[in-house]
Amino acid sequence: VPLTRKHHSVDFTVFFNSHFSSYERASSSKSNVLCCLQSGPKYLYTSGSRNMMAQSDLDLKEAALKEDLKFYFMNPCEKYRARRQIPWKLALQILKILMVTTQLIFFGLSNQLVVSFKEENTIAFKHLFLKGYTGADEDDYSCSIYTQQDAYDSIFYVINQYKQLKNISLGTLGYEHEGSGLKICKQQYRKGTMLPSNDTLNIDVSTETECIFLKPQELAGKRAELKLNSSFFNLEFYRLIQVEISFKLKGIALQTIHARELPDCYAFQNTITFNNRAHSGKIKIYFDSDTDIQECKDWHVFGSVLQKNTQYILVFDGFVILSCFASLILCTRSIVLALRLQKRFVNFFLEKYKRHVCHADRLEFINGWYVLVIISDVMTIIGSILKMEIKAKNLTSYDVCSILLGTSTLFVWVGVIRYLGYFQTYNVLILTMQASLPKVLRFCCCAGMIYLGYTFCGWIVLGPYHEKFEDLNTVAECLFSLVNGDDMFATFAQIQQKSTLVWVFSRLYLYSFISLFIYMILSLFIALITDSYDTIKKYQQSGFPVTDLHEFLKDHGSVAYRKESTSMPFICCCRRQQSDDNLILLN
Repeated sequence: VPLTRKHHSVDFTVFFNSHFSSYERASSSKSNVLCCLQSGPKYLYTSGSRNMMAQSDLDLKEAALKEDLKFYFMNPCEKYRARRQIPWKLALQILKILMVTTQLIFFGLSNQLVVSFKEENTIAFKHLFLKGYTGADEDDYSCSIYTQQDAYDSIFYVINQYKQLKNISLGTLGYEHEGSGLKICKQQYRKGTMLPSNDTLNIDVSTETECIFLKPQELAGKRAELKLNSSFFNLEFYRLIQVEISFKLKGIALQTIHARELPDCYAFQNTITFNNRAHSGKIKIYFDSDTDIQECKDWHVFGSVLQKNTQYILVFDGFVILSCFASLILCTRSIVLALRLQKRFVNFFLEKYKRHVCHADRLEFINGWYVLVIISDVMTIIGSILKMEIKAKNLTSYDVCSILLGTSTLFVWVGVIRYLGYFQTYNVLILTMQASLPKVLRFCCCAGMIYLGYTFCGWIVLGPYHEKFEDLNTVAECLFSLVNGDDMFATFAQIQQKSTLVWVFSRLYLYSFISLFIYMILSLFIALITDSYDTIKKYQQSGFPVTDLHEFLKDHGSVAYRKESTSMPFICCCRRQQSDDNLILLN
């Protein structure tokens, strides 16, 4: 076995002079010898010193392992001082932060144009097709009607507006000629009779759906008039469940040209629903518009600025993908090397001390920041590919791309905290979060049970009387806002006083929740974090608890490192020193 490891600082000449000088004089037989060449004389020893050599080999392995461990836990500046290793990953991460953020800004501006175009068209459709729409929705529906005449007027108003669309619309809208045009469906109970005055009811709860189609070309002819005057529109409101009118429109967004981007073609699938399921004398009108961005089939945009701008952005996205791919390779390599070093340490610890390394020391080798960077790089690469497809008009879905790029940028900027953690005055946040996280999670599990109890209780009791308690999701959001002290008075004031018992219960419910969570649970939550912060501050002054790994590295200094750290030239102007390996095995 060659007695050599890179970067160890053991002086082999002194070692062999002190232990094996007698064997140099006594050795006269022909046998295999081990020579140590250290720019000096040869030192020989025979097989009689195998035990001493085994111990020396273990010492050499320990010294080499300590050197590698010490180097692994250094920050980039210390690694440069020790081995003149340029921090490529640090430089690449800084470059990647700038490129990813710039890419996100460009995509955000483009996505903002798309979202605003969708929202503005939805508002325009409501004003065009909903009779009496005031510009503000009523709760989760757009508007409501209360008479039969209003129902007929609203239905025929939609048909008439669809017929005159090209003459009344301000937007770049058109019909879908290949589609079915205007589709009107009514859903109702199959048959039945109702006499509310006699409290009698005879109805078949099975439903039937009947539809008619009105194409844009037919609306001006007599055929359309016959359909509009047919028995289909004789509605029996006591059986009617809902009337649904759906149609598809096409549009082109030209505002992207001002942002030096190619225009997009849109398809709007609009649905107007007259909901009479409750049969309460109030029909709720819902308007829903699903927007799909499609590739324009035949487009010609004159002007070289748009074409060049698109090409430049595609090239920039390509550089972002390359930088993220390089970062992914470097971080994956670092994790693999760390796992190998962990395995060496575990095996050596078991060989020398006859016991296993604890779980906490094993986790010291797993750098969570590298895992975060790898996840961020993968999301950025996928998001950038989707962005390039969107830019080239081969893909039209912005949502998935925006989620990937937004989340990856979040992870990239969170990863900056890692480099701030190298400074003692900046790493308090990271250390406090690490120390308090287990206690905070256990505390949140207990507090979450109480929170869920209040959520279910508020929904079942206050739901019929308070708009903020109508469903579980709304109740959870309302209670969370109360914990943060938001909108307290409005929550108290909006409770309906139709039931004295419910009103009294609502006061007890709200007062107990606010008192319990703000004055007790939230205070204890802050106290847990404060206690962890005080503990970290105390450790910074008196020293952190020593684990087996820290004890193993304690009082270990490197001669080679100390020599190299005496001179610290500029980081880019010096070369890495060569290895000091000079032990060879001679036969």
